[in-house]
Amino acid sequence: MSELDAEDAKLVVLARGAMARAEATSGAAVRDLDGRTYAGAPVGLAALPLTALQAALAAAVSSGATGLEAAVLVGGGADDPGVAAVREMAPAAAVIVTDRAGQPL
Repeated sequence: MSELDAEDAKLVVLARGAMARAEATSGAAVRDLDGRTYAGAPVGLAALPLTALQAALAAAVSSGATGLEAAVLVGGGADDPGVAAVREMAPAAAVIVTDRAGQPL
């Protein structure tokens, strides 16, 4: 995969920050159509299990985002359920999956 552009690289930084704050194995960030960004880490509550990407997307939707330009998942996989949620909201959005160091897979 080619090198990330500057805006997507910012999403990687935000996702890694969320991952570090939560001391989690993954983190995610999304950018909405207005350029606002939202980050998330996994939620492990029995009543509310969310992957990092689902959490970031939930933050965006609950803040009024109506579409997405891009989503980044650090330390996860393309089979993450959040990918399907991103596709439901924004079929054309870029979805970038990286390793825990932020290197695209």
